[in-house]
Amino acid sequence: MKRSIEDHAARFDEIASEYDNESSDEYRACANLVIEHAAPGTDDVVFDLGTGTGAIALALAPDAERVVGRDISEGMMSEAETKAAEEGIENVAFGHGTFREPEYDGDVDIVTSNFAMHHLSDEEKREAISVIADLGPRTFVLGDVMFFGEPNPDEPFYSPEVDDPATVGFLADALTDVGFSLSAVERVHEQVGVLVAERGRPDADQNE
Repeated sequence: MKRSIEDHAARFDEIASEYDNESSDEYRACANLVIEHAAPGTDDVVFDLGTGTGAIALALAPDAERVVGRDISEGMMSEAETKAAEEGIENVAFGHGTFREPEYDGDVDIVTSNFAMHHLSDEEKREAISVIADLGPRTFVLGDVMFFGEPNPDEPFYSPEVDDPATVGFLADALTDVGFSLSAVERVHEQVGVLVAERGRPDADQNE
């Protein structure tokens, strides 16, 4: 039986203080690619889902107008808030939210997520991607555990007890089904990658 959201939150609360120190090289490489592809401008609002300790949100904040982070773990967000204060970053806001209920209804230009969506079932991933599309971003950058080939449960990035990664093909289909087009696929490891999805704004299309 897969763990509940509450179980995941409690697990991440317990490891929050050590999370950054114990991150793998592949995780860091994936995060760097998410940051590189997000590339916000000074007028952009970035929405970071599964923000954790704020690695993506805090890296993007200096270039963006504003960054909003959402997570299920109070412990992880506390770490993010501490880092933001230490670094003097003021244009970030962290709060509770899930993929399916992000608890945000403001403008969004770019959505990012790194190493979080793989905890959802495939059906839940589709629902989450639909919710992200409804936020209206022009770009969605997803870094995560994902299968480029045949899944190997012995690899360190995949634990059946807490993880439920999808194939790259499944994620690509889910993104295109809600109107995104894949502009980049980055393979970090046979079970880790970054997908960049782009979509034109409906209001912009009407004005052309």
